[in-house]
Amino acid sequence: MFEYSAIPEIDVNQLAVRLAESSPSLQLIDVREKNEVAIAYIEGFEVFPLSEFEQWSSEILLKLDPETETIVICHHGMRSAQLCQWLKIRGFSNVQNVIGGIDAYSRLVDSSIQRY
Repeated sequence: MFEYSAIPEIDVNQLAVRLAESSPSLQLIDVREKNEVAIAYIEGFEVFPLSEFEQWSSEILLKLDPETETIVICHHGMRSAQLCQWLKIRGFSNVQNVIGGIDAYSRLVDSSIQRY
């Protein structure tokens, strides 16, 4: 039986503060599709489209440090929550999902980011 555990969340204002701190150890993942990223993007996020999970799932485990703070974003927070859960199951101890995703970030933090 699959056991679900709560995913820690970060709101878009907290994300803005973390991004402003420019922590080099921060791992930023965007799971939206490439066509979505072409419309709206936050600098510093590495794009791993969830639809291409099979292509990059083993690579991401080698590329990222499971102990490092990892923030995951999508459009509204659902797809990113899925990846957060997957990472937690694989031993990532400091994963956070962005509440409201890039849509909330555009509305509440940076209106120069286009909404879609």
